[in-house]
Amino acid sequence: MHKKVVICGFKRSPFHFATKGSLAGVRPDDMAAMVVKDLVKDLNATDIEDLLLGCAFPEAEQGFNIARNVVFIAGLPVSIAGATLNRFCASSMTTIHMAAGYIQMGAGEVFIAGGVESMTRIPMGGYNPMPNHNLRESYPHAYISMGTTAENLAKKYDVSRDEQDEFALNSHQKAAAARENGKFSDEIVSIDGVTADGCIRAESTIESLAGLKPAFDKDGSVTAGTSSPLTDGAAAVIVASEEYAKTHNLPVLASIRSVAVSGCDADVMGIGPVNATKKALERAGLAIDDIDIVELNEAFAAQALSVVKDLEIPQDKLNLDGGAIALGHPLGASGARISGKAASLLNREGKSLALATMCVGGGQGAEIILEKE
Repeated sequence: MHKKVVICGFKRSPFHFATKGSLAGVRPDDMAAMVVKDLVKDLNATDIEDLLLGCAFPEAEQGFNIARNVVFIAGLPVSIAGATLNRFCASSMTTIHMAAGYIQMGAGEVFIAGGVESMTRIPMGGYNPMPNHNLRESYPHAYISMGTTAENLAKKYDVSRDEQDEFALNSHQKAAAARENGKFSDEIVSIDGVTADGCIRAESTIESLAGLKPAFDKDGSVTAGTSSPLTDGAAAVIVASEEYAKTHNLPVLASIRSVAVSGCDADVMGIGPVNATKKALERAGLAIDDIDIVELNEAFAAQALSVVKDLEIPQDKLNLDGGAIALGHPLGASGARISGKAASLLNREGKSLALATMCVGGGQGAEIILEKE
């Protein structure tokens, strides 16, 4: 059995700073429901098999099985099931992987795959992390600070402070230009009247970034300005079989050519996209030079630049409308955002192949290759 799997729609909330941003008072289940409701407005909702929702901290503070609650809040048929998935930063990308697998198995024809994170409500590590003391002794990197992993990569890949500052500035400039030119308008759903991203710093300069102190190591090079901010946001895509999409006249943004996940040492977790990308390229019978557009989640400039250097990704193919340093990184939502964005960019730019890839806390990489015929 082989079914071609396609992405038929992409929507997201605006992304805003946690705690001090415009979405800080919005419940994550409400936020995700608003995105999903808009996404499926032209879909026969009774056909949806499952709503798969990524969430990096799916504790009760965000809504128990938040996916099932979103079904209710969005006013969807109760026949739609709901599951909440956690692969930390790649949680919502994993929901797309899973939906594609279900479709290949013949276990459904159309799915909602997305994610949400209210980082206002959940501190990094959660409220009750309870580290495993035996694991901490045998593999202490399991609990390493993400900022420290970025410092490790900066040293390993010889990524200078100047390179990081320039990368961050470029992310803000690209995102600011995209916002100014309305390039986010088709993807953003209004959340209680909030219609634009709130983390983009159009006023950033090399001088202002250079003036920031290291955030994780007093002798290091990673700053708050070269790190993705703590963010609230939600994103979702429609994943369907090509046959279903054609039969129901759904727009096909792109087909899923291949997917992959991979593990790496947790102390250099940011390099996770490299092996995952190599696996997916091999499965698709492609080389990195064949890829036209790359959406690489920018957890940190040092991390993103290390991946760019290792995979030899041309900067002119990378994050055309800016990345997570400028837009923000609501952990559970970012995978759906970059996957949906990559599919949308293939259409906007008239290109054929896109790669969406991201690192994952704990030492993993996840990725999707998309094709527009």
